[in-house]
Amino acid sequence: MVNAKNKRLTREDWLRSALLLLSKSGVESIKIVPLAKQLGVTSGSFYWHFRNRKELYAALLSYWEREMTDVAIEAAKKIKVPPEIRVWKLMEQVMETGMAKFDLAISHWAQNDAMADVVFHRALEKRFSFATWMFLELGFDKLQAEARGRMMVVYMMGESTLISYPPKKRKEMLKIKHKILTSQ
Repeated sequence: MVNAKNKRLTREDWLRSALLLLSKSGVESIKIVPLAKQLGVTSGSFYWHFRNRKELYAALLSYWEREMTDVAIEAAKKIKVPPEIRVWKLMEQVMETGMAKFDLAISHWAQNDAMADVVFHRALEKRFSFATWMFLELGFDKLQAEARGRMMVVYMMGESTLISYPPKKRKEMLKIKHKILTSQ
């Protein structure tokens, strides 16, 4: 929760809170008054950043796609390391920062909302495409690269939302899965 007395709320504060609420209770729970209460402000603050709930929903989807997909891909592209290390760094970043922890909630939302469905599948395709490229860089043929890339993406999405390991075990499991995915 943001301490509204000490800090002016940003649009991103609202979006992060909405994303947390989405992951806990679903899209139906994202309402202006409960969100304002969660942030410790009046609902009037909401209208400084958004015209209405529909605009919040669109911004939330855009925020999720950008912060949980585009940011990871751009960071992985920029690092100058061997391809095997790039795969490791991306897997580690996603798991350590919890970048995929909201994916299940977005997926559920996408099942009943056309706008969410478009954004979810576009982000998924970006992830699959980039992961495939990384495995092509490792020397796998196109079919192997696609299969390994998809397995990596689905594993990270599923494990981030469905399985909770203590940090030490999560790191051990991540190393094993990285070795399985990258072994020739």
